[in-house]
Amino acid sequence: MSVVASYLYRNGKRADTLELSGQARVMDESEFAWIGLHDPTPEEMTAVATAFGLHPLAVEDALNGNQIAKVEVYGEQLFVIAKTAHLEKDKIVYGETAILVGRHHIITVRQGSARSHTELRAQLEASPQLLARGTDYVLHAVIDFIVDGYLPIVQTIEDKVLGMEKHMLVAFLERDEIRRIFRLRRQVILFQRILGPMSEVASKLVHLELPCVDDNARPYFRDVLDHIRRVEGMVAGLREVITSVFEASNLLEQQRQGTITRQLAAWAAILAVPTAIAGIYGMNFKHMPELDTLYGYYVVLGAIVFLCVVLFLRFRKAGWL
Repeated sequence: MSVVASYLYRNGKRADTLELSGQARVMDESEFAWIGLHDPTPEEMTAVATAFGLHPLAVEDALNGNQIAKVEVYGEQLFVIAKTAHLEKDKIVYGETAILVGRHHIITVRQGSARSHTELRAQLEASPQLLARGTDYVLHAVIDFIVDGYLPIVQTIEDKVLGMEKHMLVAFLERDEIRRIFRLRRQVILFQRILGPMSEVASKLVHLELPCVDDNARPYFRDVLDHIRRVEGMVAGLREVITSVFEASNLLEQQRQGTITRQLAAWAAILAVPTAIAGIYGMNFKHMPELDTLYGYYVVLGAIVFLCVVLFLRFRKAGWL
């Protein structure tokens, strides 16, 4: 069975391991169950749903694995979808975690998520006073854990873009590098589409009257909302940086091409002088001026050199050479 963890907590401390068969026992106010599932089968989800009386629509969405981030209310139970993300090379890979919350249970269903909740569970178990507050605090911890995973993604992409920007200043961007810029830009745009619904989820948990969420827990969800908005701001800035890198690369390439064009034009003008003079004296007419001049050859060569030097100096002063 794909049950990663299934424990009963009493007064914030792990009390027992739960067997997910049949109807779950009645719990008092100091107890709740925290079940962690990873890519469960429909049969496994049915067993959990039977044990805790989960709504069929919530179970269906939890198994779907292709939902947007959202908050739903089913009677006295709360259903939350949070989108997870991790970076593989230049691609952001998405998963989701469905969280089903009741007064005495919280069930997390991970679909395509690379980060296990084992570390998070250990951290919370080290703070029994926090776990003792109930399932809404565990809900906050799970969502906060997911959102904290967004920041390294943005920082890694930002480092890659800044590296490309540094390379761009000293050399032309190759075709593969330009493709990479557009790939990163596309990943950032898709990430923005994920952050929007996640921000709405956190906002609802802060402002709406929802079952299983105590008023004392709202400041914790407000902190999560602040984290999401921070990431949104960083992503928006990163998108602009990626666009500016591409535009600056085009401007620098045009500038370099203009410099090369000016250099070629300057050398062409310099070479035009001996070409023109040699072309005139290369004509095979019998009667041409100065053909019988004693030092004509040397005078012409000197004139060619003089004119070429003058043109070279003029172009050099103008910055063309």
